[in-house]
Amino acid sequence: MGIDFFQKSRNPLLQELNELDWKGGLTTDSERIAKHLSAFSNYPGGGFMVFGVENDGTLTGVTQEQCTEIIKKLGNIARQNLEPGIALDFDVVTFENTNLLFVQIIESDIKPVHLRGKTLNDAFTRSVGQTRKMTKDEVKRCIIQSSGERYEELPALKDISREEVLQKIDFQAYVRLAKKNQLIGEESLLEAMVGDGLLVRSGDSYHITNLGAILFARNLPDFEHLRRKAVRVIVYGVKNRVNTQKEIEGRRGYAVGFQGLIKYVNSQLPTNEVIRDALRMQVKMYPELALRELIANALIHQDFFIEGTGPTIEIFSDRIEITNPGRPLISINRFIDHPPKSRNEILASFMRRINLCEERGSGIDKVIFEIEFFQLPPPQFVGENEDFLKAILFAQKPLSEMDKTDRIRACYQHCCLKFVSNEKMTNQSLRKRLNISDGNYPQASRIIDNTMRMGLIKYADPESTSKKFAQYIPFWA
Repeated sequence: MGIDFFQKSRNPLLQELNELDWKGGLTTDSERIAKHLSAFSNYPGGGFMVFGVENDGTLTGVTQEQCTEIIKKLGNIARQNLEPGIALDFDVVTFENTNLLFVQIIESDIKPVHLRGKTLNDAFTRSVGQTRKMTKDEVKRCIIQSSGERYEELPALKDISREEVLQKIDFQAYVRLAKKNQLIGEESLLEAMVGDGLLVRSGDSYHITNLGAILFARNLPDFEHLRRKAVRVIVYGVKNRVNTQKEIEGRRGYAVGFQGLIKYVNSQLPTNEVIRDALRMQVKMYPELALRELIANALIHQDFFIEGTGPTIEIFSDRIEITNPGRPLISINRFIDHPPKSRNEILASFMRRINLCEERGSGIDKVIFEIEFFQLPPPQFVGENEDFLKAILFAQKPLSEMDKTDRIRACYQHCCLKFVSNEKMTNQSLRKRLNISDGNYPQASRIIDNTMRMGLIKYADPESTSKKFAQYIPFWA
């Protein structure tokens, strides 16, 4: 795995990763080293320090004596300068005839790993290929995760009567969406909600879990720490945020209010006029399936530990932006093919079960398919290595109004969609996607060439010399 990350750090661009750091040699600053070790041990999956690589990517290698010194010093720091102590593993790898020392820092089961003799807030993590101090929200998340509990299982409201439970939880919506129509009586209803993780029985009273409140609250502000997790919809009606036409904030749980949310967003969208069967029709600018999936993703994959913010849907005259707090757990360029990771898997599983989002792993594929079918510009995902993820859908515009980055993004997404559909992109398929005439195939060729230069796609058969019949696959295939 370490060599895979190392190759990724060198191609298509020379860059350090969240999972991997280059080191030309060993610094004498033990605290600086401890911060790096803390960062990797707190980062999901841990990471690697590779010795024998300068900051500019130049390979200088390491000697046997250097390896011995590095291993000894890092081992001491891992045991003595951090709390709790962490595990390291070492391996010497020959890359391009150069010996490199790979130091694997294993993700700690007990977090946050912080500098010994200091507070828990002196803990570090990785961001944008750099080591940085953890925020208070990140420290809090680490502490809860280390306890073995998941956010959805924590109590949102404790020690309340069954009458209060039924006042605060929309049990009618639960019965309908979870298909519990066979339940008879209050006791069987409460037991079913306990079984689904919405409630926890505590003697004669109950705790409403975060899962129960997030999904089925009649009024989210009744749960103080979830007040800001309600969905905000802001309508501007123009291309910027200068003038707000409408702004509403949802109050109901996500499962209870999801259909109403989608209906409201659709009602605020601009329309296009199309002609079908000689009749003029007004159709919504964006496909509803794509909107549903992206909004569901924003609800499911948000980081609930980031306080003071929640999912936001902003509607402009030329685009719609759907934002959720929390950095993406996988690279934005791998959204189409990569099995999804969710920091709220219990929530995600329940929403799939009640059909509020797509089956695991199929959502973004369907978003891209719908966008291509509607001949819209490629969606954009923003937030790599940031504390948010923003999905942007753009209103219809001709290829002539798309800039170079739009065209490259369209080409890459089309190539990915073809690949996960067990097909390969060609000049012809890209022309169809971008509505380019057959006689203008050189324009498609230029877009393909630009995308290849960015390292996003490659030839399916590198040995083929035919440009006319060339096929293409994503860089990761």
